[in-house]
Amino acid sequence: MNSRKRDGERKRGERERRRRTVENSLEIFKKNLFEKHRQGDFGRVFEITPVFRAEKSFTHRHLTEFTGLDFEMCINEHYEEVLEVIDKLFVSMFDGLNERCSAEIEVVRKQFPVPPLRYLRKTLILTFEEGIEMLKKGGYPDIDPLADLNTEVERALGKMVAEKFGTDFFILKRYPSAVRPFYTMPDPVDPDYSNSYDVFIRGEEIISGAQRVHDAELLRAQAEKCGIEVESIRDYINSFKWGSFPHGGAGVGLERVVMLFLGLDNIRKTSLFPRDPKRLTP
Repeated sequence: MNSRKRDGERKRGERERRRRTVENSLEIFKKNLFEKHRQGDFGRVFEITPVFRAEKSFTHRHLTEFTGLDFEMCINEHYEEVLEVIDKLFVSMFDGLNERCSAEIEVVRKQFPVPPLRYLRKTLILTFEEGIEMLKKGGYPDIDPLADLNTEVERALGKMVAEKFGTDFFILKRYPSAVRPFYTMPDPVDPDYSNSYDVFIRGEEIISGAQRVHDAELLRAQAEKCGIEVESIRDYINSFKWGSFPHGGAGVGLERVVMLFLGLDNIRKTSLFPRDPKRLTP
């Protein structure tokens, strides 16, 4: 591996670590807020709000200001209850767009000719291990089974899923614990994996979610294991000390969903006044 390639991979790794730090901070705030609602006997809560991110993301799918769609819900028996909500929610959204906005969608397709989004009536759900097996057979024999998937690999998996199952929309569950935030609930059978999931449209991630750790002592242990200064998140951990329901949820970027639903090549085409690290006006 030459020095330029090593330097490029190092920089990508640093950007990914910064991204996860920003996401962790935002997620802790939202989960602390939602937790208070749950303790007040609200079994399911959601928000639609502007989101601002001070991050140098120069990509086709990131904005520094976007509309966030977030929900959290209590889990009765298993975290796949959250996946059932995501399944029904997005199928309903896609159906509604196709039924009520067909004329507008057709106008967009005349300028940007892309095939309509394909999705199943019951959303396809694969385990991370199943995804790894598909990738190994599809040209990535040396892929690390316990590492995260980069953008290139996610797109490749999206193409394989589309060819095999005839859908552009699917869910990948049970990610390795090592690539998820500290507040992600470990798999009760195999702690190398977690009760987590990502959701994809056309091979690009739109949701990264999980069942959250709701036990204060486990949360503290998870934070210490990840090298996080426990005192810095004391209030977050303390909010679980008097008991909490098992819970999970998801955060969705509206503009990214619109971009991928329409098959556009850049998220800036979905925002009237897109904001990125180099654009503040108009």
